Amino acid sequence: MAATFHFEKTLGFSPENASETLRTIPTLPGVFALYGKQEGAEPYLTRAADLRRRMKRLLDPPESQSKRLNLRERVARIEYTVTGSEFESTLTLYHASAAVFGYAEARRRLRLHTPAFLRFAAENEFPRVYVTNRLSKRGLAQMYGPFPSRAAAERYCDTVLDLFKLRRCHEELEPHPEHPGCVYGEMKKCLEPCKQACTPEQYAEEAGAVQAFFETRGESMLSRIAVERDRASEEMEFEKAAQLHEQYQRVKSAAALADEVVQPVPRLRAVIVQKAAPTEEKEDEAALFLLSAGCIVGPERLSTLGVRAVKEQTSVGSSLFAQPLMLAAVPLEGAAEPVNSPEERARATVERLEEKVSESNDLAMLSDHLSLFRRWYYRPEKQRVGEAFLPNPDGGWPVRRILNGAARQVLGDPKPLPEVQREAAAKAKKTRVLHKGRPDVERVVPVAEKDQ
Repeated sequence: MAATFHFEKTLGFSPENASETLRTIPTLPGVFALYGKQEGAEPYLTRAADLRRRMKRLLDPPESQSKRLNLRERVARIEYTVTGSEFESTLTLYHASAAVFGYAEARRRLRLHTPAFLRFAAENEFPRVYVTNRLSKRGLAQMYGPFPSRAAAERYCDTVLDLFKLRRCHEELEPHPEHPGCVYGEMKKCLEPCKQACTPEQYAEEAGAVQAFFETRGESMLSRIAVERDRASEEMEFEKAAQLHEQYQRVKSAAALADEVVQPVPRLRAVIVQKAAPTEEKEDEAALFLLSAGCIVGPERLSTLGVRAVKEQTSVGSSLFAQPLMLAAVPLEGAAEPVNSPEERARATVERLEEKVSESNDLAMLSDHLSLFRRWYYRPEKQRVGEAFLPNPDGGWPVRRILNGAARQVLGDPKPLPEVQREAAAKAKKTRVLHKGRPDVERVVPVAEKDQ
């Protein structure tokens, strides 16, 4: 992917035509590279919020006694790509850096580090769970993440293991009745397979329950406890029902420590919606990226023509006015091709992204893409630009929600509705009475005047 990266625009540069060249560069965010006159020399590569302004600072005539970097006399070629968001700029800069300098240097320049994951060592005779930031092809399907930090992963791991009796030691066990054990066994938080206190079948059953908890983010345990709690309530065993409810809340709190994006790496999928870079023809388009099995592909442009940004139904109620307004164009009679609806356009855009996904055995690139996604996704909500949408439980994509997100990125959030002053409206209420002697004429009088 990065080896075939090319910038969108290429311009020749010389100090004599510097002004004319810089005037053709847009005042938009993007990534650019300045190449020297010597072939094979490393370019000056960076991103900028305003391409023209940043290049003018580097290529304008230097001021006297200025210590600012100036490359006017050394640059022979300019290459750049316009981007629509910080997320796209970072991804483009990574691909450009990997193509020019290699993956290791790109990783160092962007300060990328593998996110923290939970590793369920199922291949061990006595499986255990631990936190790691090392990806392995053999255990990729049993790695759950990414987490925002190692501390968050350890907090989630410890809280979940408190609900079970899985071992937490790191040694390769050789069970023996005279094994000294550990403090978790003394606290009855471990089945103590090291001391042969349980059978291999009992430990395998407990390990399967832990893996099911990670696979379903606690739903496997919550559903079972809810059924037992309801049965106890029906049988009027209120003390048992109260204990089960307390256990339910504890399990729910543990499951809430992991974000919904925490999944096994091969099943990690998300559509990332950003604002697309404006063009001369269209400015109402969003940029869609696809995170599939840890790798990011895209962008693909999605037109928001015919879609109005609206609030989600959960925030404004179930009124019909809360539903997305999508105006599908009606083709004229005799038209050669029908006009696609917004939903069809969004579905086709996601399908094009899925066609670009290819299985990669490069764990280094997988680690870098996961690091880029984690850095963007776990930002505070007020600082994170763009939205991410996970698949539905049936595996399909929430097309309408993706359309709404695209409209919000392009058009902005919908304006809040004005508050209704009910008390003021009640005081200003008026009644219509017939004018004396003029039954065909009506006049409006306040309520107080009518009472008199």
